[in-house]
Amino acid sequence: MTDRRAELAENLAQVEERIAAACAAAGRARDEVTLIVVTKTYPASDVRLLAELGVRHVAENKDQEAAPKAAECADLPLTWHFVGQLQTNKVRSVAGYADLVQSVDRAKLVGALSTAAARAGRELGCLLQVALDAEAGGTGGRGGVAPDRVPEIADAIASAEGLRLGGVMTVAPLSGPYAGRQRAAFERLVEISSGLRTGHPAATMVSAGMSSDLEDAVAAGATHVRVGTAVLGVRTRLR
Repeated sequence: MTDRRAELAENLAQVEERIAAACAAAGRARDEVTLIVVTKTYPASDVRLLAELGVRHVAENKDQEAAPKAAECADLPLTWHFVGQLQTNKVRSVAGYADLVQSVDRAKLVGALSTAAARAGRELGCLLQVALDAEAGGTGGRGGVAPDRVPEIADAIASAEGLRLGGVMTVAPLSGPYAGRQRAAFERLVEISSGLRTGHPAATMVSAGMSSDLEDAVAAGATHVRVGTAVLGVRTRLR
């Protein structure tokens, strides 16, 4: 076993222990929570090692890095999640490899994704990114839509050709009433998810929590956690 493979295996085992313990503490079954490994800034070789170790969901946040990496790993049994803020001029590329776009936050983006998915002959899963630091009708500091606009954007996704409404996502806000209150923020997201499912019962995904706060996300009811640093290590360069 190579040193890097051994390092990733150990880190994955530790994250698995954390998720399992959080599920047990919350009275949830372990299989209710899916681990997504965020591989941004790390090479395709790490993605291959993760796949060997059983990882099936990976995430990227920049198309210029994700597109060639996904192409290099196209033979692997992976589900690719796009989690970064997405500009419409990158949509056609992202629609070629992403299975789910977790950062849908405006009607214009819904339209662009629909056109690209139809052109590519693919169905894209879409999560609504909810900004819990946004004022009514606005957007958040880390992207996303204010909670009051969730029904509008959700209906647009659900009715768009080539798109499938999967659920909701949030990033713990750095400002506003939920700053520093990750558990409360994730509980609010779960409430929003519950409301969304009254009209869209198949939109069951709740993506929340990262390396530092995955336990709070699991306790709140998240179905997917996005973990990067705890698996791959501290990133040495900023992008």
